[in-house]
Amino acid sequence: MRSTKIRIVLLLIITFLVGYFVGVSKIAFDWYNFQPNIQISSKEPPQSMQYIDTSRLWTVLDKLETMYYDKSAINANKLMNGAISGMVASLGDPYTLYLPPQENTNFKQDLAGQFQGIGAELGMNGKNIVVVAPLDGSPASKAGIKAGDSIIKVDGQYVSGMDLNSVVNKIRGPKGTAVTLTVEHKGSKTPVDIKIIRDIITVHSVTTWTKKVSDINGINHNAGNLAQAANDKIVYIRLSQFGDNTNSEWQKIALSVSNELKTDKSIKGIVLDLRNNPGGYLNDAIYVASEFIKSGTAVMEEDRNGNRISYPVTGKGLLTNVPVVILINKGSASASEIVSGALHDHHRALLVGENSFGKGTVQEAEDLGGGAGLHITIAKWLTPDGTWVGNGKNGKGLTPDYIVPLDPKNPTHDTQLEKAVELLVKN
Repeated sequence: MRSTKIRIVLLLIITFLVGYFVGVSKIAFDWYNFQPNIQISSKEPPQSMQYIDTSRLWTVLDKLETMYYDKSAINANKLMNGAISGMVASLGDPYTLYLPPQENTNFKQDLAGQFQGIGAELGMNGKNIVVVAPLDGSPASKAGIKAGDSIIKVDGQYVSGMDLNSVVNKIRGPKGTAVTLTVEHKGSKTPVDIKIIRDIITVHSVTTWTKKVSDINGINHNAGNLAQAANDKIVYIRLSQFGDNTNSEWQKIALSVSNELKTDKSIKGIVLDLRNNPGGYLNDAIYVASEFIKSGTAVMEEDRNGNRISYPVTGKGLLTNVPVVILINKGSASASEIVSGALHDHHRALLVGENSFGKGTVQEAEDLGGGAGLHITIAKWLTPDGTWVGNGKNGKGLTPDYIVPLDPKNPTHDTQLEKAVELLVKN
């Protein structure tokens, strides 16, 4: 019994100290509305942890408990969970994460393509929270939230300087409840309060259209050889993430596009838009890549011992003969890089845009009970040619065949889409 107690104490001390140092370094998760029930397990600590001198750790804990001026701030639940996140963060890997219940739930809902909130994509502009875009038909859109709006307050609380995830958690909430955003519309300096009733938001990960070149919005129809190709058609497929419903959504669209290609010879090719696609499931990436590649490797995995495993394409692709141009940018990561790298290495697609993010690792998600989760980096992934897109903390990413920046003076002019269309119609 005494040895079991010592092991428990040792585990608590180690996790507490790691959390303390991480807290000092301002590396922490958002604990908004999170009060877990702590259950101490008597599971033995790892072999390497059994002989650590813990005396200073107990001293720190004792002094905090007896000397810290604000006794109400000492919360055992927060200390424990902060310690866990700190222990994980000490690895220095931004993709190995401890997710408390609220964040773990949000993550799963995002991949499922359904969550409760107002339906607006948010981003950062310096220290300010801005609306990237409200979703079509969402409560945010109906209430008058517009792209470019700056969010000043949420329910009367200033959000300047807060991290993006904390603001998202404050805005999200159960269907039927209200949240009031104080916003400055783009071009205005007068804040306005907008009350929004939350609802269930469904996000489709795959969207598509087929248009004549002359009907495509956001491009210069006289650029390059586009004027002579006004009646040629382009299929555009936007893939926003690799989530729970991606495969079923993709299957329907791929079949529809395949049928179009058989009957409409004016279609010159497909633009696959993976810009700002943060990734998702590895299996989904292989599934999508297989749509365009007849045979061979989709991606390789390299484990901690340097062993490599090749994952082949399925060989059941419907779009293996049509020309493809893929759009990527610095927001294209993980699974979207796997698809881009696979098609590029198999000479099935040209890449247009900007360097991708460079997330060259694979994570495995573990449920820890009580709603919390742990994402652990288990391997590197490589393109079929053996290229690793990661490079330490800041990956080098995939380099496009055609590096095309967006027009900073005219955000409605999609120079990257324009280049992709130009490449397809000149074939």
